[in-house]
Amino acid sequence: MTTTAAKPRVMSGMRPTGGLHLGHLVGVLTQWANYCESADAFFEIADLHAYTTGFEDPQAIRDARNEMVAVWLAAGVDPAKSTIFLQSAVPEIAELHTLLSMIVPVSWLERVPTYKSQVEALGSQIATYGFLGYPLLQLCDIAIVRGERVPVGRDQVAHLEFGREVVRRFNHLYGAGHDVLVEPQATLTEFAEVPGTDGRKMSKSYDNAILIADDDETTTKKVRSMITDPQKIRRGDPGRPEVCPVFALWRFVNPLKLDGIAAECRSGALGCVADKTDFAEQLNAYLRPVRERLAAYREDPAAVERIIAEGTARTRGIAAAVLADVKHAMRLLP
Repeated sequence: MTTTAAKPRVMSGMRPTGGLHLGHLVGVLTQWANYCESADAFFEIADLHAYTTGFEDPQAIRDARNEMVAVWLAAGVDPAKSTIFLQSAVPEIAELHTLLSMIVPVSWLERVPTYKSQVEALGSQIATYGFLGYPLLQLCDIAIVRGERVPVGRDQVAHLEFGREVVRRFNHLYGAGHDVLVEPQATLTEFAEVPGTDGRKMSKSYDNAILIADDDETTTKKVRSMITDPQKIRRGDPGRPEVCPVFALWRFVNPLKLDGIAAECRSGALGCVADKTDFAEQLNAYLRPVRERLAAYREDPAAVERIIAEGTARTRGIAAAVLADVKHAMRLLP
């Protein structure tokens, strides 16, 4: 891979927890593809993080790893201009997590807003030691590659601020006047709000997602099932495009048609069935190049394995140096 020293080092990742959907494509992966050009980008297959909620089905996590990366590549993430690595294959991350856990007060972890809310939402079975330490492991993912910038939504700022506090504490205790660990900066990103087939935010857990890997027939069937304006019963009824999930998706797939669709919907000239039929065709055309590239990567799994192995090897080289610096600072090494 080629890199330019002047480029900032950006770190991001995903948990391999199942099929990626349209929301991932327009909200995250297009951004990652841009980072391949503008940054020294590191993208992590966060399989250890997946165990915090999916520990009862380890095979599903393993099966999802390479498929997820194949989708990244098909969506435009360039392995020649970025580094894709497997979290569990970089043991330096786990060791750094252990070392930093010695200086992190439990109260810091308990006050991270998402901890209590997710336990309430997902059940007490996920209230494990690993789940409590999730934000610290996230910091280690970033710190082990000396990540300078991390793209986050506003709901994730608290996680990164926790990590920044830990870095400041470590540097204060062991830095002897200089920074051993890099304090990562948030790059605030307004991730696109992509509605699912039922109008709620598109999510695998809601079973309302249009998957990138779906075929044309499945996509068309899902689009036809989408809710629209509940007050628009018949074709001639005036509609409210601002409350219609199908209209919201048009802005990602073909924004040039928005004004015309809005006008025809409001006048009653455009019926919901016709709109969804047209949208399904446009959506399949929009996704077709990605799906064709995905099919090619699926036919060559060795290429995906090679990309992951090469990226992981590069990451381990950087991680070994960072961990050595940490251990020297803590007097674990002379």
